[in-house]
Amino acid sequence: MTETARAGTTVAEVMAELAALEDPKTRAVNERHGDDHGVNLSKLRAIAKRLKTRQDLAEELWGTGDSAARLLALLICRPKAFGRDELDAMLREAGTPKVHDWLVNYVVRKSPHAEELRVVWFADPDPVVASAGWALTTERVAKRPDGLDLAGLLDTVEAEMKDAPPRLQWAMNHCLAQIGIEHPEHRARAIAIGERLEVLKDYPTSPGCTSPFAPVWIDEMVRRRAES
Repeated sequence: MTETARAGTTVAEVMAELAALEDPKTRAVNERHGDDHGVNLSKLRAIAKRLKTRQDLAEELWGTGDSAARLLALLICRPKAFGRDELDAMLREAGTPKVHDWLVNYVVRKSPHAEELRVVWFADPDPVVASAGWALTTERVAKRPDGLDLAGLLDTVEAEMKDAPPRLQWAMNHCLAQIGIEHPEHRARAIAIGERLEVLKDYPTSPGCTSPFAPVWIDEMVRRRAES
């Protein structure tokens, strides 16, 4: 693929613009969360809004390996343009948490390959890859639960979440909370599992935000829905 994208904007021009936006303070904050770029995400989104959808440019930006460029690529790509194997490879080389999350949420979820990848990733031995499978499963718990074994998911959470690596643990905890929020018949068990395992119980939560500790999260979301 040539450096000049079909719409005329070059990778070099975009990379120069991203470099100009690099801010040491932003990088320091991002690095505390495992990310390795210093570009403000609002400014990154502004570039994406200007560029609009540019699949060729998106593929070239992804190929640079630069995290900010990859985030931009995920905002300007066409999710349905990627093949199943492409998406699998992209996830495995995503590297940073933000790139991983945006790839799953902005691209894979909109792909016709999402369900197939959900199943494959869910059982992957790599905990980071498996966390993507859990994230896609959590979406199904909320929006398309038919065919899911919710009790079986709770069994797995109960047996494995406590000792899971951080990113997988976070994804499993989200699934646990979502089951409790969306499915009243499983709510008591979901809360009991959360209380027993105490995963994220002491996670620092900013004022006005909901704790990710599953029992608190479930209770708060159920309360809000009852009051709305």
